[in-house]
Formats: sequence, C-alpha cells, structure tokens
Amino acid sequence: MLNVRNAFRCLAIAGGLALGLLSGVPLRGQQYNAQLFSGMKWRLVGPGTGGRIEAVAGVPQQPNTYYIGTVDGGVWKTTNGGLTWTPLFNHEPVASIGAIAVAPSDPNVIYVGTGEEAPRGDISFGDGVYKSTDGGKTWTDVGLKGSRQTGKIVVDPRNADAVYVAAEGDIYGPSAERGVFRSTDGGKTWQKVLYENDETGVIDLAMDPANSQVLYAAMWQVNRKPWHFSDGGPGSGLYKSTDGGSTWTHLTGHGLPAGVLGRIGVAVAGGSHGERVYALIEAKDGGLYRSDDAGGIWKLVNDEQILRTRAWYFTNVFADSHDPNVVYVADNGFYRSVDGGHSFKPLPIPGFDGYPFGGDNHAFWMNPLHPDHMINGHDQGVAISVDGGKTWGNRQNLPIGQFYHVTTDNEFPYYIYGSQQDEGALAVVSNNRGGVERETYWMGGDDSECGWVLVDPANPNLLVAGGYGGGLTIYDKRTGQLHDIAPWSNNNGGHSAAELKYRFNWTFPIAFSPRSPHALYVGSQYLLESDNGGMSWKAISPDLTRNDKSKQQTSGGPISQDDSSIEYYDTIWAITPSPAQAGQIWIGTDDGLIQLTRDGGKTWHNVTPSAMPDWGRVSMIAASETEAGTAWAAVDNHENNDYQPWIFRTRDFGKTWARVNQGISAPAYVHAIKQDPKDPNLLFAGTETAVYVSFDAGDHWQPLQLNLPTTSMRDFAIHGNDLIVGTHGRAIWSLDDITPLRQLAEASAVDVYLFRPATAIRSRSGDPTGATLSYYLKS
Repeated sequence: MLNVRNAFRCLAIAGGLALGLLSGVPLRGQQYNAQLFSGMKWRLVGPGTGGRIEAVAGVPQQPNTYYIGTVDGGVWKTTNGGLTWTPLFNHEPVASIGAIAVAPSDPNVIYVGTGEEAPRGDISFGDGVYKSTDGGKTWTDVGLKGSRQTGKIVVDPRNADAVYVAAEGDIYGPSAERGVFRSTDGGKTWQKVLYENDETGVIDLAMDPANSQVLYAAMWQVNRKPWHFSDGGPGSGLYKSTDGGSTWTHLTGHGLPAGVLGRIGVAVAGGSHGERVYALIEAKDGGLYRSDDAGGIWKLVNDEQILRTRAWYFTNVFADSHDPNVVYVADNGFYRSVDGGHSFKPLPIPGFDGYPFGGDNHAFWMNPLHPDHMINGHDQGVAISVDGGKTWGNRQNLPIGQFYHVTTDNEFPYYIYGSQQDEGALAVVSNNRGGVERETYWMGGDDSECGWVLVDPANPNLLVAGGYGGGLTIYDKRTGQLHDIAPWSNNNGGHSAAELKYRFNWTFPIAFSPRSPHALYVGSQYLLESDNGGMSWKAISPDLTRNDKSKQQTSGGPISQDDSSIEYYDTIWAITPSPAQAGQIWIGTDDGLIQLTRDGGKTWHNVTPSAMPDWGRVSMIAASETEAGTAWAAVDNHENNDYQPWIFRTRDFGKTWARVNQGISAPAYVHAIKQDPKDPNLLFAGTETAVYVSFDAGDHWQPLQLNLPTTSMRDFAIHGNDLIVGTHGRAIWSLDDITPLRQLAEASAVDVYLFRPATAIRSRSGDPTGATLSYYLKS
C-alpha cells in the first residue's frame, strides 16, 4: 500500500492570512531576517556509535545516574544506567569537556571544566568552568574563561562551594590562566593558588578522601604546534598541599624519578587514611610509583610499558574507593591491580565492534557508596559495570561521533559516508533518525578513521577511503572486497616527515575529477594522480609546499617521541578540481599556500592571497560550480594561536583575493566552505562552533545554527535539496529541503509567500518523508 506523509513547515507565522504563491524576484539582498527561515530544523542522522570520552562522574546516592563529558559534544546525562542519554550542553558557547565533578554533599551541584584534557591534533578549546545547581538542567558560566583546557575538578565532599580546578591553559601558546584555581564560594570568585609559568598547566588533581585539606597536583609543561608536539619540561612536577591549597610543596627525590618529567597521573587510595598515594609518571625512569606515607617516600612498583603507552595521551591512574591495594590504569587497555600496583590484569571492556578492551581508555569513576557500580570512558563511548568490572555494558547509543568529511551516493534512500575518529569509515542511511539500528557499516581498513571517503563517480559500488599516514583503500560493496591502493606505505609513523618519500598527513586529501574519466587525486607534498582506480600513480606536480625542513623534524620529546603523522607538515591539505573548467585544480597546503593549475598539472602557479596568515592551514577550497575563475578558501590558523575566521574569495583565478568573513567572529575559526550547486550566491561555512550561511557569495554571513548543537562543523555535502553537515563531536545532521533558502529573495519582498516545494517522492519505505510545504507570513 502506497502512502505519503504531507508536512507543512511555517517559517514565520503572523496568523490569519491566506497563502498564495507570489511572483516577482527582487534584487538579492545582503542579509535576511532570520525569521524568514526560523522554522527550518536540522535532523540528527547519526550514527550513535559513540566517540571519545575523557570525563565521567556519577551520583553516589543515585547509582544509575551518570554524567559524561565528551571531547566536542558537550555534557550528557543518564538516570537509567546508560539505557538512554540526554544531552545537557547543547547551546553553550563551547562543546569540548575536560572534567566533570558532582558535589558529594549535594548531587544537584555539578561543575564542568571545558576544554578536552588530552591535547590531540584535533583538540577543541574551552572557555572556563560552568556550574549547575539543578542536576544539569541549566548552566551558569562561573569564570576562568582563559584556561582553555581543563585537567580535573575536585569538590570538597562536605562543602559544595569548595572547589578546585586544574587548568591546563592554552596548548598553542603562553597563557597566564594556568595552574590550580580555588573557589570557596561556589565559583563566584577564584584564587590562583599554584602556578609555575605561562607554559605549564595542571593535568591532574587528587584530594585525600579522609582529609579535604590535603591535595596533590600534577603540573605539566606541554605545547603543540602544527609541526611539533612537546610533552614535558622543567615545569612538570608533582606538588602537595596540606592546607587546602594555600601553600604547596614540590615533591622531588625520596624515590621519585630524577630528570625531566612529562605527564603525571595521581590518586589517593580510599581506606588508607590518606597514606597510600599512587603516581603514574612519564619520565626516563617512569612508571607507577607508590607512597605509603602520604607522599614522603616513593617506590617504583611497576615499570611495564603497557601502562604508559603514548604517555601524553593517557597516564591516568585511579584508586579504589575502599581497598588501598586496588588501583586502575586507563591506557590503550583498561587494567586493574589488586596487589598495590605490582601486577595488572586487563578488564574486558567491549568496544563498538567487539574489540575486547574498548580501545584507548581515558576516564573512570567508581561509586564510593556502591563500589560495584563503575563507569569507564574510552574512545568509543562509555562502558558501565554493576558487578565490579566483571562485565560491562556498552549500548552504542551516543551520537557524538567526530567526523572529518562527509559525502553521499545516489541510491534511494541515499547513504552518507564519512570517516569517524576512533571508529573507522562507515555509511549511514540518509533517512535515519539518529539511532543505530539502521546504519550500515563498512570498514575501509584499520586506519580509515581520520580522512576522506569518496564514491567513485564512474561506479557507485566502489568506495575509496583514506587513512592516516597515506593509507588508501578501495571497497566494493557488491563483493565485500577491500583492496589496498596506497601510493606508498600505508603508515609512515615512527619517522620524521623529512625522512619520507611522501609526506602524507593524518588527514591527507583525496578527490575525484568531476569530469570523465574521473581521475583520482591524492595529496602528499606532491599531487598524485591515478587514471586506473589506484592501480598505479604518478606525480603531476612539483613539491607544492614551502618545504621548510625545520618543520619536518621528529615530533615529541623531551621524553617520548610521537611521530604518528598528525604533525607531518608542509603537506597538501585541500584538493579541489574545478567543476566549471577541465584541467583546473586548486591546491591548498597546511603551511599557507594556494596553488593552481589550469592544464591538468603541466604548469602550476602560486596564487596565495597576500593577506594569508603566515603558516595558516588552507583547510578547504570551494571552486565555483559555474564560474571558472571563482573560488573560496577557508583557512584555519588556530594552531598558531590565531582564532580569527579566515575566508578568501577570488574571481580572477587567484590574481586577487578579498577576505570575506563579515558576520563571523573569533574564536570561530573556519574549517569548511561549500557552494550551493543551484544558487551560486548561496554559501555555507562550517566553523569550530557553528554553521553560517551567506546569500551574497560570501560578502556577508549569518548563523544557520537553528536547533543544531554547538560543536565543530567540519564538512558539508549537498544532495538534491538536503544540506548535510559532518560534525566533529555530534555525528551527522541534515537540514532537509533547503529550497526556502534558495527563494528568500522572493519571500523577503512580500507579506505572504508559499515557497515552491521540492519534488516529493511516494515511497514504500517504512519512513516516507512525503511532501514538505513551507510558507512565510510576515509579522
């Protein structure tokens, strides 16, 4: 039986007016009243496959109530042990969460420290501390806005107004708002009670459960550049206070490792009267150290490397709330010791694909009143146990995936493809409603978590996915065959960029030519082309980057190296073949260059705007669908401590450029830009916090956020009349039927307007969309 659902969408209502389709097209305006399209709504597509979690907390008196802080999806709450989750942080200015603490004396009081604590290459920023006094229903900004990243928050168990914040500070440059901050009035005022220098923050903070005046703080000197990551330095160290943070003692010697220190995790064991303290230390002679006299004398009890892999990313230790001999370490796996840290065994936490240890664990909380109830946060969501860690549940019902890019095919219903950080390459059906039951996975190789996924325009059954370090695979949906088509080694990690034949970044670009025979391009420092589906490759350019060898050296140090391709520099970041002119290809590099060829790579021209920020990353170039010489470039320079939005436009093949970002302000740096294929003046921009729209080819911008939650907007796809955004923290969303945006010039000139509807499709599917009729009534 055929059925169709009709829906009316009123974009602004003034009541009592008849509808009529009015003719006459006025000249395009610069901006429009947002009421013209306020009735439009974004729809969550999904998937619900989780993502990175670095902050978890629970309510001791309510053993099924937990809070989690996602790295770019805000705060979520469950009151039924994880069966369902509710987002609580949808429209605050930032979405990255580094720490959560529930006041033990008043479970309605929750403190949230914004800014992810692990300084990955895709890290987002915070703007201080937020507080709720009603269990997360509403939030108040309580300051420390310059702290950027938050390591930990602890609250006095007997006083909900006594709170301590471990502020990491800005990882991209020096900042004074670092160290330990204390408030005794619930966040109304703050005191900086521990500070080393403007390059050293605090990554961990522990309070003695038997004496709230005793605290331990782990200071960490850390800095990230686009081409280098520095972990550790003379500012790092372990500190102790016995007077509620008023004064601190630097703990050195007495068994602690000598020399330069890196990241440190610290925990005070319950049931030990404050005597048992654990410290997991990154150092030349690092490992798990233990003190049995409240930090006086220390002993190295375990130096297994498995407890401190990628030390800057993990180094998290958690003490049992009752037994001082039980201690947990969150690393690649999740481990527990029952003999005071001498030996550890893994706890089998399931990931989304059945991987037994969850994969990359960061956070843990044990209920002190119900110690069998515990929650773990890892790179694929959360796992909850009610039997002391014997079994864990992971329901995969958190749509907080971090996508880098999105694209679509032409099936009905069509599928949306993308690479999700920590999950891999996948597809989700476009009419999904945010759940997991209707999604279709395909894995583009183990490393396809960070790049582009493309549908072969000549064969829609073939999918190409890029992975880190140059990995590239092609997948045939009909046969299930996965084939390696990488131009070089699939993973060049472990080497400096200067040593490599091809410098492939973590998120290196791939692109198909929009014109037959649809050559496939990939970018290292060269533009590589294949005309046979990746069976062979040839370079069709010289080195298109600055090729600054000083920015291609090994990353990491002074203790641990971490050459994982994230810091590989002087690479191509954007490839855009022109839909309007054969042979024209725009190239953007991560070191601030725009290059153009108009003859398929035979000759190249540096067309970089004179106002380009030095070393800025050209994150995306949109070439006009109809005008061969017109293009827009989005530039992200935040890793050079510049949070300004940068968008450039050229109409003469790059000879001249205009900066066109009016209406977008810092700290909304720009990741993505997309032109509507039906209206050349209609553009969309994705920033670190929101979506913007321009109706005049970029001259002016205004928000298109509507009901979309705050998060990082990384890429757009337009399929027919649907605008899809791939977010880096809240999965994939669709603005279904953007035809009203294409007709606003007409609607804005009259009092009553019925938007010309898009074509409706009668469907036998279980979820027909039917016809949508949108109208405007002027107030």
